[in-house]
Amino acid sequence: MRGNRLRAAAMLGAATALVATAAPASATTTSSARPSPARAVAVDCFSQARVRPDTFLLACGDGNNRLISLRWTQWGATSAVGSGLDSVNDCLPYCAAGTFHSYPVEIRLDRPQSWQKHPGIQRFNRLRLVYTHGTPAGTDRIAYHTLWD
Repeated sequence: MRGNRLRAAAMLGAATALVATAAPASATTTSSARPSPARAVAVDCFSQARVRPDTFLLACGDGNNRLISLRWTQWGATSAVGSGLDSVNDCLPYCAAGTFHSYPVEIRLDRPQSWQKHPGIQRFNRLRLVYTHGTPAGTDRIAYHTLWD
């Protein structure tokens, strides 16, 4: 009887290790859930698949615009909805000496498409921000961003 339990535990451990090594390293997420056909991902600046991230960099080149304090109310196969702050550097008098200002936003990710790097994973292609209290200079109250692949 004890031998059967040890054999079952060893088989379970081997199966767990096999599943862990089969997942692509770039499919890591910020939540414990792995991307699945029922859930699309947001691909970040470092080509990492993210599900329900608490931050998301919008300005990959210089880091002067990022979404912070993100809270998600829905994350599915066709869209994700949440809220947070858009933290934007005013770059005055120049970006290195600028000040970051935060603007409350409602967020929607949608238009999932196959991810070129991992065609079996759907990634959100569009980000919509709705500014609820003020906007950064030169920004409309509703702003759309095409997300990278």
